[in-house]
This record gives sequence, C-alpha cells and structure tokens, in this order.
Amino acid sequence: MPVGDAFAVRISHLSKVFQDERSREEIVAVRNLDLQIRHGQIYGLIGPNGAGKSTLMRIVATLLAPSFGSVEVCGHDSFTEREEVCRKLGFMPELFNLYEELTVEEYLDFFAAAYGVPRERRARVIDDVIELTDLGVRRKSLSGTLSKGMRQRLLLAKTLIHDPEVLILDEPTSGMDPQARIEFRNIVRTLARMGKTIIISSHILPDLSSICTAFGIMERGSMRVSGTFEEVAGALRMTAKVEIGFLSAPQTVFAFLDRIPEAIAPKLGDGKVEFGFEGDEAALAELLRRFVNEGITVTRFVRRECDLEEIFLQIGADRVQ
Repeated sequence: MPVGDAFAVRISHLSKVFQDERSREEIVAVRNLDLQIRHGQIYGLIGPNGAGKSTLMRIVATLLAPSFGSVEVCGHDSFTEREEVCRKLGFMPELFNLYEELTVEEYLDFFAAAYGVPRERRARVIDDVIELTDLGVRRKSLSGTLSKGMRQRLLLAKTLIHDPEVLILDEPTSGMDPQARIEFRNIVRTLARMGKTIIISSHILPDLSSICTAFGIMERGSMRVSGTFEEVAGALRMTAKVEIGFLSAPQTVFAFLDRIPEAIAPKLGDGKVEFGFEGDEAALAELLRRFVNEGITVTRFVRRECDLEEIFLQIGADRVQ
C-alpha cells in the first residue's frame, strides 16, 4: 500500500462493452464508472440483475479486461501489475464448483499450494482459516457432502488462504437459510475488524444494511449513488419516518399535521398515521407535546430512520429489468 493512500480500490472512467454474438450489437455492461473505496470499509454493491455488479467485480478481480478506464487495488494497476493485485485480492464468485472428492482440509491444502503458501506454513494457515470460518467440525468431511452454508464457508476459507487485503464477495449468502446468513455476516464483521477491505453484493438488502459502512447503487451499468448511508440519505433528501397510533378521529389528526411544516406526506393506516419528519430530536419532542395539547389521544409514537430498501426504491433502480 502506498504511504498515505487512503483508498484500497480506485476505479476511474471504467467502461466494459460486450458484443452480442448473434446481432453483433454492442452491450454496455459498465458505463464510465468512478469509485473509490477506503481501506477497512465494508462496501455494499446494490442493484438488480443486469445492473453491472458482477461485471464490475470481475474487472476489479482481474478476470475481465475493461474496454476503457483503469482499476487500482492497493496502489497497483489491475492489468499492468496483475500478479501483484492477485496477491492483494481474494474473489469469491456467486457460482462455483467444488472438488467434491476432496475433504475440506485437502481442498484448502490444494489452493494453499496453488497460491504459493510454503509447505512448512500450510498446516498453520489452513488451521487459521478453518477456525475463522468455523469449519472445524467438517474439516475431514468430503466437500461434496457439505450443506449450502458450509460450502459458502469453504469457498470463503479458500478465498482467505493467501491472506488478501481486499475481498470481493459476489452474492455470498444467496440460497442460505436465515441462521446461516447470520453466521456468515458475523464472519464478515470479524474480517473487517482484522482490517480487511470488503466489497460485497447481495439482493438481500437487510444483510447489507446490517454490516456495510458504505454502499453504492448501480443502474444500467452506471453508479447512481455512492457513499455512507448518511451521505446518500442526505443527498437524496431522505427523511426519518414517524409513526403515530391514535384513538382520535383521523380528520382531526390530518388537520393538525397540515399545520406542521416538518411533517411530510402523511399516510393513514389502521389506527395509525405515518409521515416523513425533517426536524431534529427537539422538534420531535415538541411535536409530541403539541399532539397532547391538541387533545389527540396518542397510543404509539415511534421514529425510525429510512432504510436501505427505501433508498433503493426512491432512486428507481427497481425499474431495471
């Protein structure tokens, strides 16, 4: 890592164009994309199928050459210094095949040798990644007998075998049951505490919102928005939501909210009303006081911040087919 360089990954003016084999038409998978990811971040990459996420990840992982632009990983150019980048980076694809006749231990030993881990160090390295991914009870099991969750852990262990600084995880929790997803998220948090930079994609937005420190939303090959949750919510003017349960007449509640400039787009539900709220905590406390003074019987008063799914839907990325 160059001294003073805050970014693990730098992507500049990146484009990838494919040619349809039948029609010979050009298909733009990634379009003039700029992105910088800081060391130690867990960066969530979001977007529907066809948005360009997997293509972008494969380019960063040096598996695809860009049509235009550049990618640097830990200060090294992904294509003029490909070998050095491969030492710094670990890639876990969405689709993969295991050598099912090998045990977990044999599988990891094979890849440790492939990555050039010295023979005298391999046993310790394998023990470390097995412990980190909690595969100890299955280390003597054939890879082909593993459950989906255990297979994902084994692939992650293989990805970690050469101790990369940057991890790219493409849909790592796809097909897992809820318990396995929770366990996998905990492993990702542990890796982040170890100082790893992690780029992770998923269609399961709650998974990303619970672990990511920054994220980007792609649409049609372009990066629509990128940054920390607070930066993105602020840029899109996303507001907190307030939900109020009440026993008073709905028209009384709506008439009151019409006089509150911080209350945005109130919606009536079953005995409750929800609206956006642009005020701070003091304004929220004042709002509750005014409800009481108006004689409105409040049974529930809850504020929550907007979530990742609401941001995703607001920018229209769900319209991409």
